[in-house]
Amino acid sequence: MIRLCDTTLRDGEQTPGVAFRPEVKEELAQALAEAGVDEIEAGTAAMGGDEAEGIRRVLRLGLPVPVSVWCRARKRDLEAARALGARRAGVCVPASDLMIGTKLGWSRTTALRRIGELGRHARRLGMEIVLGLEDASRADRGFLAEAARAAERAGALRVRVADTVGVLDPAEAQVLVKGLSTSVSVPLEFHGHNDLGMATANAVAAARAGAGWLSVTVLGLGERAGNAALEEVAVALWRCLGVPTGVRLSRLSGLAHGVARRASRPIPPGKPVVGRDAFRHESGIHVDGLLKSPGLYEPFPPQLVGRRHEIVRGKHSGRKALAWLRRVG
Repeated sequence: MIRLCDTTLRDGEQTPGVAFRPEVKEELAQALAEAGVDEIEAGTAAMGGDEAEGIRRVLRLGLPVPVSVWCRARKRDLEAARALGARRAGVCVPASDLMIGTKLGWSRTTALRRIGELGRHARRLGMEIVLGLEDASRADRGFLAEAARAAERAGALRVRVADTVGVLDPAEAQVLVKGLSTSVSVPLEFHGHNDLGMATANAVAAARAGAGWLSVTVLGLGERAGNAALEEVAVALWRCLGVPTGVRLSRLSGLAHGVARRASRPIPPGKPVVGRDAFRHESGIHVDGLLKSPGLYEPFPPQLVGRRHEIVRGKHSGRKALAWLRRVG
């Protein structure tokens, strides 16, 4: 079974122009839990204000899934999360030399030391951590393994491998995860961005390589071109790998439209799984096949994800489609 950590309320909300009010975070967190995700990342405690209030409300819901709070590699971020009632934190530590040196002015030694310090501080606070290795896809592989081992020694529940700027392809994602899995015994989580349009494919490849967790957002919301989309990843794991998740696939369409409404982000018509046209048919050849057996031109039954197929009239309609449309009115 592959587990999904949904970060719509954190990374998804970092989509330019998207901001969820505290009561909306509550509503969406409830919907995500009902849809069956395995963990909800609720936001960034250190931001304070409405962000902190939204996290507090989500934590007080008493959801049947763990709720984590995202933290920078700073003790005060962990303290801010704990003050809101959080028991789990996703702690982000840079892994590439570019991020370690240019962004923070650290050395590799400092990064490794900080991982240990943060793990100890989390334990003092009564918290558990998921250690996220930022920009893992551009990191030196030897150092990445060293950092993952440091996270394991620090007591991390799992190690999150982040393709922060979406530069991997599926083959590289598979090699990265498979190689790192030999260095640690804790589960690996893959967090993929969609800058080259491969986030879903990379997530599936990571699962094939042994990642037990995948990071996703509803509709692929997120920075720049977004993240791996919950609805795409969940269905692809079922269809392509035959691997179950805890997600109730029939809830995906309603969940996606609820998030789109709250984010004021219309769903593109051609969006896989949940887009208006995902199960629409116009071409005469396709409609002829659909009327004989839906599986001829649909990868999975639309009912699986709370949808139904639709035949529409257009330039490419054939005689059988037109006759069918006349019969049904």
